Amino acid sequence: MSQLSSLASPIVIGILMGGLYVTIALGLSLVFGVMKVINVAHGDLVILGSYTAFAAITIWGLNPLLWLLPSLPLFFILGLLIEKYLLHRAARKSADAALIVAFGLALIVQNASQIIWTPQTRALTTSYSMTTFRLGSVYIPLVYILDFVIALVVMLTLRQFLEKTYLGQAITAASQDRQTAELMGINPGRVSQIAFGIAMALAAIAGIFFGLTFSFNPTSGTALLIIAFGVTILGGLGSMVGTFIGGMIFGLSQTLGGHFLGPTGQLLVPFSMVLVVLTIRPQGLFGR
Repeated sequence: MSQLSSLASPIVIGILMGGLYVTIALGLSLVFGVMKVINVAHGDLVILGSYTAFAAITIWGLNPLLWLLPSLPLFFILGLLIEKYLLHRAARKSADAALIVAFGLALIVQNASQIIWTPQTRALTTSYSMTTFRLGSVYIPLVYILDFVIALVVMLTLRQFLEKTYLGQAITAASQDRQTAELMGINPGRVSQIAFGIAMALAAIAGIFFGLTFSFNPTSGTALLIIAFGVTILGGLGSMVGTFIGGMIFGLSQTLGGHFLGPTGQLLVPFSMVLVVLTIRPQGLFGR
């Protein structure tokens, strides 16, 4: 019984932390599903979302959750511009060219963040970021609950958008068969542009909640990119539901690995699972 009670904390925390990983990975999965490009700048764009929220706190004294409202259209427009003037032109040449451009974008964001905010570690500190609830023998930080709730809201909203709206169905059609979608009157270039804008908005959300949960610095995006890769590979690149389940699996395996193997096992277990999935089912558990 005592062993079961000791497992309660890593299981609960792992599931809730998986929600944060889902929010981080959704944008990466969406861009790959539509554009067939791995956006290696995604992690750094998430951290850019954290830094803009940090600026909103320090300059205007805004609550990070209130900063969500202006950050979504701001990052969406930024995404439209990045796709139109950088990635689209590179993708027309080759997928490798788009990958190199994305890598260059990641370096630019990293270095610009160091110049503007210095390499010092930052955090989005609020009155509720330190609040903790007790559920039996488990202490649960409020921000972990917020991470899971926002993951559900974002995933369900995105899924409804993709299934119920014309634009969402156009994005889905372009992700499944680009040439057939073009024959049906859908502009794949425009769809890719909007999809990248949505992915940037998702990066803004992920950045805010990551900053509320953990501290960050200009190079934190690399670790987030690796985690986002792991989540999307587990669930299947381009699958929304798969990404959600992949996030849950990744979070649980991380906390349980840390529980049984110590701190060094926190990432050993989830990435071992990623390698196994790549070997047995390269498209992921729910990939097409």
